Amino acid sequence: MPSIMQGTTDNGLLAPVPDQDGAPFWRYTARGELRVQTCAACRVPRFPPRPCCPYCQSFAHRWQKMSGRGHIWSFVVAHPPLLEGYAQQAPYNVALVELFDAPGIRLVGNVLAAPDAPLGALDPARLAIGAAVRVTFTRVSGGFTLPQWLLEGP
Repeated sequence: MPSIMQGTTDNGLLAPVPDQDGAPFWRYTARGELRVQTCAACRVPRFPPRPCCPYCQSFAHRWQKMSGRGHIWSFVVAHPPLLEGYAQQAPYNVALVELFDAPGIRLVGNVLAAPDAPLGALDPARLAIGAAVRVTFTRVSGGFTLPQWLLEGP
């Protein structure tokens, strides 16, 4: 996994804690790029990042740039929030997005009403499994840039 969500930022929200394999993911998001670790031998994308390909056991990999488009594979609307830092933003969604250009690769994030909008600003009634989304990047305290999602179309 590119991060283990432990610790909090100065506003009480969860902060990524990158490991060695996932650190490049966070460097790319800081540049506004969505990239997925891909095996250099068999060319199969994998997420979460790891040292060895689970398909061909190669240790060679590269970070392939993604289009940033996908669809909502699943989602939940948090009521009530479990962590105090999220209470002001509830209800808010947490979505699992499957990438169009890497089927089977699913990333967790929030579907936002607009870039940098608060988590709870999107009407949950607008969410649907299968809805097309595109990536946006949100900088959070602690120096991280999170991939988040915007609905495509009406």
